[in-house]
Amino acid sequence: MSRQELNTEIQKVLSNLSDESLLSVLEYLKQVQKIDGSKLMISNNLGKILKEDTELLKRLAQ
Repeated sequence: MSRQELNTEIQKVLSNLSDESLLSVLEYLKQVQKIDGSKLMISNNLGKILKEDTELLKRLAQ
């Protein structure tokens, strides 16, 4: 997806959020902006793994 397409999609989502939600998104984006790109990628990958392997993680925890 191109940068322009991403911006358009983000704008669509943002236009439907409440003012309170927009403030939360802004604070989150400010935090993301401060994070090193490689750390952000690692965090995203870990999040994907946790989502995809929830059942496996539950079994391992037992």
